[in-house]
Amino acid sequence: MDGARASGEDLVSARCTLILRPLTAADEVPMRRMQAELAAEGFDLLPEGHTWAEVMGRAEREASGVDLEPGRVRADFLVAEVGRDVVGRASVRYALTDWLHHYGGHIGYAVAPAHRLKGYAGEMLRQSLQRLAAAGIDRALVTCDEGNVGSARVIEGAGGVLENVVDVGGGLLRRRYWIDVFTHA
Repeated sequence: MDGARASGEDLVSARCTLILRPLTAADEVPMRRMQAELAAEGFDLLPEGHTWAEVMGRAEREASGVDLEPGRVRADFLVAEVGRDVVGRASVRYALTDWLHHYGGHIGYAVAPAHRLKGYAGEMLRQSLQRLAAAGIDRALVTCDEGNVGSARVIEGAGGVLENVVDVGGGLLRRRYWIDVFTHA
């Protein structure tokens, strides 16, 4: 969801300061604010759940791989933080269902509109790839909508090789990239 390529200085800054961490109770306000901003762009940011406790519970179950709902896989839902600011989120999935294999991929990420063009999406992707490498996954599928030029640039900048473009339905096309994970370990 990141925009055009960030400057070299921004990339160094992002690499030095961005951390990916699990969701906490203190994240409710900034994450719900970001959910509202990204919903206007057609992007669903948070795990399903009406209360914050339900959102956190689902994220915790998926991270542990225990009591998963049908169609769900072990996955980390991570908050991207720079300083004390929540700037985005990443989802790292350690297996692929049929739907994830065709449309969703191993990694999903989003950057809040106010924090775009600072190199954060690239750093979130890099750190997510490192998590997959640590889990023994050698190739990662990462997807983005056909019209999301910024995200396509981020994925390609991380070594993503376009396999194809698929029709998700409703006229939406999705680009499917494979990345050699161990180049980021």
